[in-house]
Amino acid sequence: MAKIVMKFGGTSVADLDRIRHVATLVKREVDRGNQVAVVVSAMAGETNKLVGWVRELSPLHDAREYDVVVASGEQVSAGLMAIALQNIGVSARSWMGWQIPVRTSGIHSAARIESIDAEGMIESFGPRQINERLEQGQVAVVAGFQGIAPDNRITTIGRGGGDTSAVAVAAALKSDRCDIYTDVDGVYTTDPRIVPKARRLERVAYEEMLEMASLGAKVLQTRSVEIAMLHRVPVRVVSTFTPDLGGTLLCNEEDIVEKKPVTGIAYSRDEAKITLHRINDQPGIAASIFGPLADAGVNVDMIVQNVSPDGKKTDLTFTVTRSELARALDAIEKAASAIGYRDITSDANVAKISIIGIGMRAHPGVAQTMFRTLAEKGINIQVISTSEIKVSVLIAEEYVELAVRALHSAYELDAA
Repeated sequence: MAKIVMKFGGTSVADLDRIRHVATLVKREVDRGNQVAVVVSAMAGETNKLVGWVRELSPLHDAREYDVVVASGEQVSAGLMAIALQNIGVSARSWMGWQIPVRTSGIHSAARIESIDAEGMIESFGPRQINERLEQGQVAVVAGFQGIAPDNRITTIGRGGGDTSAVAVAAALKSDRCDIYTDVDGVYTTDPRIVPKARRLERVAYEEMLEMASLGAKVLQTRSVEIAMLHRVPVRVVSTFTPDLGGTLLCNEEDIVEKKPVTGIAYSRDEAKITLHRINDQPGIAASIFGPLADAGVNVDMIVQNVSPDGKKTDLTFTVTRSELARALDAIEKAASAIGYRDITSDANVAKISIIGIGMRAHPGVAQTMFRTLAEKGINIQVISTSEIKVSVLIAEEYVELAVRALHSAYELDAA
């Protein structure tokens, strides 16, 4: 008997027929003798509709009330799921984030989970233990994406937060596994829409998945992978519609027998490049640039500084997300007198391509293969960024698909 958390995304609970189908998947695990907790997202399209209503009423809305409205989508899904389970003979009860409670920071619409009180649930009859209910055979259906702030207001934890909720619940319950059910059947070597020969990976190390998620892969939310890695929660990504295919298991690096140099290729079109020309080449100049950006809430990714021939002036290039380009330029221009650049240029027609693999640690020449492959295709590299298990390059957006296909072949990821 195992303790399993099953998470179902918006497409999995998009309508009543799909909710009924999901209920049968949950019942299958219960019939196997497993203890099951379920985490659900809002029905597909529901969150967008709720967000649209809030913004239509007031573009400068109260973030606390925004969370009250937007969190209601998961409440509906949780209630419907509990009813569907009860209808097929499975004991089930729905729980909101505040009832568990899922304790979060007070940053509304982008809160971070700080703790989950797995020992007690709050209800009118007093506290109840989740694990006791699971042991009694009752399925706990938890509304994902939501929690409770220090001031007891409802919070939401950002788009894609249902994955984070599920892994956090699994960690708190010390579950044997967290299954993320979605509309894809696992993690692939790259985007199958670009490379039809992309392969589903049976196992991916936590570190690899964290890099993939942060570099553009959309299968899992980055914070969910962080929590899984921190608490060593085995996470399986599996399709709601073809659940018997096996999916992809996130696990420790030691559990992967064969470590290829490159496991996967990720890309992101949500990139913009900013270059400050002829800035003073002196201590403190970087702080004068990136301080105002941090104060404006702009996340900076890739950074490169050109060599200064005269030791006095240099150029500095960095990237931000495309959606933050205007805010970044505004922050830099407001700090222009302190920075002292000659002029500033920006380019939103760029994209980031990344190769990821724990095998890079033991295989020399991985970056060289990447650079040679792109050169042979006539693709110019604008910026390079590396870590122990990834190499990222910035290129013109028009070459994204060509670059991904070429690199996928160069690292022999087409082969089984």
